[in-house]
Amino acid sequence: MTKGMRLSISLSNQSWAEGPTGLRANLIKVAEAADAAGIDTLWVPDHLLQADPTVSPDATDMLEAYTTLGFLAARTERVRLGTMVTGVTFRAPALLIKAVTSLDVLSGGRAWLGIGAGYHGGEADRMGLEMPPVAERFVRLEETIQLALQMWRGDESPFEGRQLKLSGPAGSPLPLSAPHPPILIGGDGEKKTLRLVARYADACNLFDIPDGGQTVRRKLAVLARHCADVGRPYGEIVKTIGTRLLPGESSDDFVRRMEAHAALGFDQVGLVSSQAWTPETLAVLAEAVPKLAQLEPTPSAPTCQN
Repeated sequence: MTKGMRLSISLSNQSWAEGPTGLRANLIKVAEAADAAGIDTLWVPDHLLQADPTVSPDATDMLEAYTTLGFLAARTERVRLGTMVTGVTFRAPALLIKAVTSLDVLSGGRAWLGIGAGYHGGEADRMGLEMPPVAERFVRLEETIQLALQMWRGDESPFEGRQLKLSGPAGSPLPLSAPHPPILIGGDGEKKTLRLVARYADACNLFDIPDGGQTVRRKLAVLARHCADVGRPYGEIVKTIGTRLLPGESSDDFVRRMEAHAALGFDQVGLVSSQAWTPETLAVLAEAVPKLAQLEPTPSAPTCQN
């Protein structure tokens, strides 16, 4: 694992002033600026409708995630690419795995599988997407990850799960990432989601709640207990935290704010923005990248104080 804290951004707002005619040019500018700035990952939300409640209702442009990631792969050389995150019911599991594998091959091994159980009932209703009961979604989530790991091994034997049944899942070409594209499971549910993180994921994503770190400290302690239960080293999992760049915040102020997250053990910070990213806002982050790399995340899990 690379030492220091890494910085990623999410393209959660895709409504630039030029409108749809400017989407291509603006995506290119942002992607190339992120690549040059040392940004670790470009995340794309996997939604058909704008899901960020802080974004203006007028900012409704939302590109399909994997088409966008393929486009970004062709315009970049270094930055990693993934969804934050794909709802497991959005696509047939084998199709999703094939999309991530294709992205990994065509990007030269830079793909993530970002995945979660899904939550947005309003989007599902409006767009005709599946939204089964929560328990069913978690079964599908676990089986989709199991299927991905099988396909990425090149194992074409039948897959027989509670929900998923495939007679001979074929994964050729295999991904370039070794041993496979890293898996990030989104969400912070303590009984199911973090248990799945401990069992299968390479990374988790928690949320920056303004309570002095109390909530994320508890979540990380729960994750550590799940890791102990399954016999997995807690330090193997990359801990990412989602937050925002504050209005007018300098790179030095941002880095000072991130020191508290590094002290809790977060390896990566993922920034969302209520405004569409521009090369100018990314210039602030470019200054922060080498400073964040000097922060050493605490390797041990925080102690949960109840």
